[in-house]
Amino acid sequence: MINLSRYSGGQSVAFGVGLGKAVGKHVELLGARRVLVLTTPGKSALGLDLAKRLGTSAAGVFSGAEMHTPVEVTEKALAHLNSVGADSVLSAGGGSTIGLGKALALRHEIRQIALPTTYAGSECTPVLGQTEDGVKTTLRNPRVRPDTVLCDPGLVATLPVPLTVSSALNAIAHAVEGLYADDRTPEDHELAIFGIKAFKASLPRVIEAPEDLSAREESQRGAWACGTVLARVGMGLHHKLCHALGGSFNLPHAETHAIILPHAVAYNMVAVPELLAPVAELFECDDPALGLWEFARSLGAPRALSNFGLKESDLDRAADLATRNPYSNPRAVTVDGVRGLLRRAWSGEAPRP
Repeated sequence: MINLSRYSGGQSVAFGVGLGKAVGKHVELLGARRVLVLTTPGKSALGLDLAKRLGTSAAGVFSGAEMHTPVEVTEKALAHLNSVGADSVLSAGGGSTIGLGKALALRHEIRQIALPTTYAGSECTPVLGQTEDGVKTTLRNPRVRPDTVLCDPGLVATLPVPLTVSSALNAIAHAVEGLYADDRTPEDHELAIFGIKAFKASLPRVIEAPEDLSAREESQRGAWACGTVLARVGMGLHHKLCHALGGSFNLPHAETHAIILPHAVAYNMVAVPELLAPVAELFECDDPALGLWEFARSLGAPRALSNFGLKESDLDRAADLATRNPYSNPRAVTVDGVRGLLRRAWSGEAPRP
């Protein structure tokens, strides 16, 4: 088992069944006085329950978080936060809700507690992606990283299996890009391999028995490790593609990551085969992209962007967006290369360089 404190960078991280019910203790440890609970509309009941548990510390619930963190939603939430005099937020949900908490922390001096209900890993990072006028941009700022993360396997036990799979592959993508990031360290490599192994071991168990809390906790540890890799290194082509597709075409976040991952690996493996060799070894395949592809297929993961509303006529614009201001990447990012990658991901074809 990996030593959490070695990698947490001062962030307080805890794992265990019942942490959601004991959130008041962690609010007190953080020194928070007025806590605004954040959720999506679909998690409003959870938000109300958490506010009830917080008692007099609760400053209310804002259940308007949306995918890709639209700036207009953040502005509404900021007005609400100011109106209730909150000094902290409790973000209960996946990347959409945790992203809203981060966006508020960027604009206002607040503390953050994250209670993740997916495997997105956003709670581990100082990275914030925001969408405005149909364009998603990302930034890194230490102030947006949550102060406290509470990983309660009971809160992911009811996560539907399809979303479990897509969210986990989203997390694995963080670790895979960490293997070839320019600024990687040996510690990042260790953490990435730990995270991928945790998911490879736990996901089949979760699919067989979704309410197996031991398997769910192992998968949460994988998510923490993969997310922490993303906190420590720069992002590459995979994330650039997903940000462009999500922000400009409103594709679902986790599913887009799940589909793009093996294709991005196929694109990059010709440049850094030795750095992606551990992925091939983990998935028992000579080709790391095909290893990931087959693993995703065995879990029932989505395979084609066309199934989520992206049109073939959108591919040229998507390739253009993805190659503007490219992130650091081991292989040169070209419009033609990315266009071919996207075409295969759009149609559901197997990945190839």
